[in-house]
Amino acid sequence: MKQPPRFALIDDRRAIIDRRAVGEQLSALPDAMLRSEATVVLRAALDAGRAEIAGRLAAEPGRGRVIAASYAFLADQIVRLAYDLVVQRLHPRPTNAEMDRISIVGLGGTGRGEMAPYSDLDLMFLVASPGSAWCGQAIEALLYILWDLKLKVGQSVRTIDEVVAAARGDMTIRTALLEGRWLWGDEQLHLDAMRRFRAEVVASTARDYVAAKLAERDERHRRMGDSRYVVEPNVKDGKGGLRDLHTLYWIGQYVFGVESPAELVDKGLFSAAEFRRFERAERFFWSVRCHLHLAAGRAEERLGFDMQRQIAAAMRYADRPGKSAVERFMQFYFLNAKTVGDLTGLFLAQLDEQMGERGRRFALPTFRRRPKRLDGFTIDRGRLSIPNDRWFADDPSRLVELFALAAREGMEIHPVAMRSASRDARLVDQVRDDPRANAYFLDVLTAPEKPDLSLRWMNEAGVFGRFVPDFGRVVAQMQFDMYHHYTVDEHSIRAIGLLSRIERGELAEDHPLSTALFRQIASRRVLYVAVLLHDIAKGRGGDHSELGADVAMELCPRFGLDEAESETVAWLVRNHLLLSNTAFRRDLTDPKTVEDFVAKVQSPERLRLLLMLTVVDIRAVGPSTWTDWKRRLLRSLFDAAEERLRLGHKQRGRTEQVSARQKELTDALPWKASAARAHVRRLPDSYWLAEPHEWQLANALQVAAAETHFGDPEPSVVAQPDPVSGTTRISVFAPDRPGLFYRIAAALSGAGASIVDARIHTTRDGMALDNLLVTDGRGKAYEDARLRKRLAAAVEKALRSSAEPPLPKSEHLPIRERAFAVAPRVLISDKASSRTTIVEVNARDRPGLLARLANVIHVAGHQLHSAHIATYGERAVDVFYLTSGTGRKLSDDEANELRRGLLVVASAE
Repeated sequence: MKQPPRFALIDDRRAIIDRRAVGEQLSALPDAMLRSEATVVLRAALDAGRAEIAGRLAAEPGRGRVIAASYAFLADQIVRLAYDLVVQRLHPRPTNAEMDRISIVGLGGTGRGEMAPYSDLDLMFLVASPGSAWCGQAIEALLYILWDLKLKVGQSVRTIDEVVAAARGDMTIRTALLEGRWLWGDEQLHLDAMRRFRAEVVASTARDYVAAKLAERDERHRRMGDSRYVVEPNVKDGKGGLRDLHTLYWIGQYVFGVESPAELVDKGLFSAAEFRRFERAERFFWSVRCHLHLAAGRAEERLGFDMQRQIAAAMRYADRPGKSAVERFMQFYFLNAKTVGDLTGLFLAQLDEQMGERGRRFALPTFRRRPKRLDGFTIDRGRLSIPNDRWFADDPSRLVELFALAAREGMEIHPVAMRSASRDARLVDQVRDDPRANAYFLDVLTAPEKPDLSLRWMNEAGVFGRFVPDFGRVVAQMQFDMYHHYTVDEHSIRAIGLLSRIERGELAEDHPLSTALFRQIASRRVLYVAVLLHDIAKGRGGDHSELGADVAMELCPRFGLDEAESETVAWLVRNHLLLSNTAFRRDLTDPKTVEDFVAKVQSPERLRLLLMLTVVDIRAVGPSTWTDWKRRLLRSLFDAAEERLRLGHKQRGRTEQVSARQKELTDALPWKASAARAHVRRLPDSYWLAEPHEWQLANALQVAAAETHFGDPEPSVVAQPDPVSGTTRISVFAPDRPGLFYRIAAALSGAGASIVDARIHTTRDGMALDNLLVTDGRGKAYEDARLRKRLAAAVEKALRSSAEPPLPKSEHLPIRERAFAVAPRVLISDKASSRTTIVEVNARDRPGLLARLANVIHVAGHQLHSAHIATYGERAVDVFYLTSGTGRKLSDDEANELRRGLLVVASAE
């Protein structure tokens, strides 16, 4: 029998399982209780084999391909032993019965001869005829033995005719049959099936198969996040993972009939050096996948945060200055995923070339007519190429010019040019300070159409990281937290792509202000360079904003920016979090907030640039990080700061703004003028500045209904959807009393809700009117009206009770979240607000955190005026505006005592 080539890699196979020895044990068993006794023998052999393989992986944690082959070898031997037991003793095969023939065929990983520890055993039973009673009995008996061994078996029973018919109509079955391997039984039956499959299905259908596999790959990528740089990648099915490597091999098998990946070199689809990269990536991913299965104790393919630390340790990664072991491991993971992406592009382009020569190119795009040469480069079937093999060596600046031309002309780059660029990338070191090369780079970065695409090509070729070594340091660098979805380089390139789309007006509906501001800025290249560099210094062990500003001052002159532009870029990099931190963590109705912000920004141009940088930075973090609520907060701060910067003062003072908002509400209320005036007089100025008009209207109707219904003041709680923020708004109208916010927070926490934001107001006649935004355990709004009603009822119950509500129960963090360490911190400032003390708490986010913090404030006897809650993955940043019980700012002693109490809560696990 022809063994899979990888079985030859396995040392001392009999130490894993000695089939002859186990077979002798089975032969010695008596007929009585044969199946159950045989299962015990096979189970012992299977367990011993698995323990041996796991020990080999622990001893040599990087030999993933050998380990995968070892598990497949073990499975092979178990299947053969079980089959022999069935056909020799349990259900002996009838003599000379032509229809009583079975061929056991391995499919998928079983067929390739590579399996992870908990992979399914994928078997096809080929039978000569569908009517054989013996075949049915034998297959059923074999499956029962495998199931008794706790093996997860995917199985099918087919005749040769059924195999051919199924393969004609299903691409997945075609792929499985490509890898079909005879394991045991009637070998001739398998050979006959494969001969007909090749002749009747595969022949003349290469184009259809390639197109189908690429469409399947694209759909798989879309399901998995459509990026090879998601921070919890799927090792098997994610972009840049094992399945992408398998897809290249399948296409090679189908189109060229290769029988091993190494033959892809013989067919010209890879160079020898490229195939070595293929093998290294495959070896690494198999190592990770095997470690992942063993760590999880099941067939787990997603490399979650909880597993990343374990596997980094198992694969012997160590901490280094500025970078932890898990970050080094994940950076190497993403570098390998990048390699898979690079190889996929080269493979498909070369395949396209070869199929084109045969008159069946599968993906020929429509190109407008172009000259055969473009600035010395050649045009080969619509793609940008090079005239000779020494093109880059003769002038290394052409390594950057290649991508500048591709960006300018909207062209693909020929695989020959990409291969040469990858090979010669190191030569770009010679022209880093060349003004011409830097001008080309700036052309790529600021290209009017899809600069992110050209930057990705440049990154994949290895030219980007060498031309800008500071960027090279963040290539494939993971940010080990639950907030960022992508690696640093991918995040930056995505942000540039978003900026370009805003400039072209493609996101005008989502970002009307940014789209309009683009026409007002003095230098668009300043903005593009700032977006590129805003995270350039991550992973260096210090404040990446400050360090990044220093990098910007070195790089900008090299890129050709003048002194003023360089200073602006450095300022933007240093302050790229200023707008979001102020908008999301500070009370925007406090005049001091805007004054302090404007004092740092200092110019309308910087403000415009900072807003656009902030928008694309947030959106490029991940698919769900940008919300209408964030848009509203950023816009409010921008408008207030822009007015102050433009006029040198606020055009409309606080009194005028309050009056305008009050008039807007009274005009909208279906009340008598006297009733409307009485309502607006009850509420403080901060209410009119803080709350949106829609909330003010809803609050007014709630207050009126509560007072009409109850007569005497009683708690009224309303829970309604808030489409702008994508959350649920909880509005509370109740008699004010100490600890009111704690009661509300505890009740909501007990009901499973998380508070996203809180606005706290006290009417002039002693009533509290608070608006809170909450989400459910998944971070979503409460869509079900019954659940919203339960939330409101829980809060009302807490407010009506005279007893203090209990503190939320401590809950164990999910395993996934235990991987992260968040240093607790409490910052207290009495200078950032003119009338309150601001307390900022940084802690690990967990259920009940806000309620516990609110309880500390309540027990200390302080008054809470507003709370602002921001969550960044596993990290919560809760900001409180407080005064003492007498209405003044906290004293030093009060502040220190409060800090100690809050730190205890923030530090609790």
